[in-house]
Amino acid sequence: MRLATLLLAATLLSALTAPALAETVLRRGNGAEPETLDPHAATGLPEAMIIYDLYEGLVSRGPDGKYQPALAERWETAADGLSVTFTLREGARWSDGSPVTADDVVFSFRRLVDPASGSRNGHFLWPVKNAKPVTEGKAAPDTLGVAATGPRTVVFTLEQPTPYLVSLLSYPFLVVLPQGPVQAKGKEFFRAGALVSSGGYMLAEQVPQGHVKLVRNPNHRDAAKTAIDTVYFYPTENQDTELKRFRAGELDTTNTLPPAQVQWARENLKDSFRLAPQLGSYYYAPNLTKEPWKSNAKLRQALSMAVDREVLVDRITQGGEQALYSYVPATVSGYTAPKPAWTGWPREKRLAEAKRLLAEAGYSGGQGLTLDLLYNTAENHRRIAVALASMWQQGLGIRATVTNQEWKVFLDSRRTKSYPGLVRGGLIGAYDDPNAFLEFMRTEVGPENIPGYTNPAYDELLHRATLEKDPAARLALLAQAEKLLLDEAGIIPLYTYARARLVSPRVKGWVPNPVDANASRFLSVE
Repeated sequence: MRLATLLLAATLLSALTAPALAETVLRRGNGAEPETLDPHAATGLPEAMIIYDLYEGLVSRGPDGKYQPALAERWETAADGLSVTFTLREGARWSDGSPVTADDVVFSFRRLVDPASGSRNGHFLWPVKNAKPVTEGKAAPDTLGVAATGPRTVVFTLEQPTPYLVSLLSYPFLVVLPQGPVQAKGKEFFRAGALVSSGGYMLAEQVPQGHVKLVRNPNHRDAAKTAIDTVYFYPTENQDTELKRFRAGELDTTNTLPPAQVQWARENLKDSFRLAPQLGSYYYAPNLTKEPWKSNAKLRQALSMAVDREVLVDRITQGGEQALYSYVPATVSGYTAPKPAWTGWPREKRLAEAKRLLAEAGYSGGQGLTLDLLYNTAENHRRIAVALASMWQQGLGIRATVTNQEWKVFLDSRRTKSYPGLVRGGLIGAYDDPNAFLEFMRTEVGPENIPGYTNPAYDELLHRATLEKDPAARLALLAQAEKLLLDEAGIIPLYTYARARLVSPRVKGWVPNPVDANASRFLSVE
């Protein structure tokens, strides 16, 4: 009896003094400081990376970036293609334990299209009945064609058949929010201590210019399978600093790599190096709301022709990017983008034609024109801007300067069209379709139409494409619209994105994919 008592005491003492299971932590480099954690108002990649962990939509992006069921367990499209019915998962809960309801879904999408909410993503929902007039302030949000037909059933009524709707709803900024807490707290909802989430993680802490800390959501359906307890997102705009932090073991993943170090990393950090072509395009946009850009297409064309895109990707970016002469990247499936007639010309011939156009535009030899390029603070953006300025100065004689702004200030300058010359633009497609890119150049998009491009013929072609039921004819209409944009040099495309970054070998489950989606709940850390 005494021996048994001693053994029991020893066992209890061992249990009390044994170290607790270590917390599993993932530390992610995330580029810029997030502008907002309101998914309906967010537009950038730094925000998207965090939102993948905090929220879910009816569908979401899986480990490979492809859409999969999320808050909805299934959906059914009507025979005529004019409605889609989503059925929510039974037992789906918010992080506070309350149920996810069809009313939450209806509230969220009405908020998404309501201009009074501060949403910047309502235009994505234009295929839905009445979404466009609501975003334009011409109809009330409750006229939107999204309705609850039961506690777990939501019907989307469409303006026309939209085959890509389900894929579109996996876009991270089209997620569902809890109606009660958002209405009660307003903008204060999107702060630590108030935010109620539906994704794999909850917001624990946000320190400006420091970090965003997330902890595992115990009410998520896959909480038991989620291997990582805590995730830190670190904003680090200086890519060299981010690389040093990774090599020092302070980060498990980087957001990207300094262009000058990509080849070195490929050769020397083989176990960590990751490279993936992206569903995205990088470009510069002239301010088409101001002169001389607004009414001088020849000036814009001259600038586009004088860019040596191959030099840009081979010597400057060096991260696997592909030279781009169209707006829609080649990574979009099933679509052949139009290209300017001069795409295959030798450099000397292109420069000669660019000089002729520049003279006809009234700026022979670059006289009388000063060009400013605005970009957000990051070393790769600086290198690209400097290279462009050099090409235009040396090739066309144009005096060129470069200006950088912190991310939030830059976004405001771009949206308000307060920049005087050209501004950096970039877009990762919300879904695998050319419309995911072309729709941003519609007049009605407003602030998110970066150059302020407007052409009634372009708008009409996109409208006709939404009504066209024949897939080949629809793509032909979209190609016509893109050709108009390129012929007018509404933007200056530069390259198709590729994402080069470092991921520690300790991190398992990371799958490079075209939409750059790697939610933390699909990962583990050894």
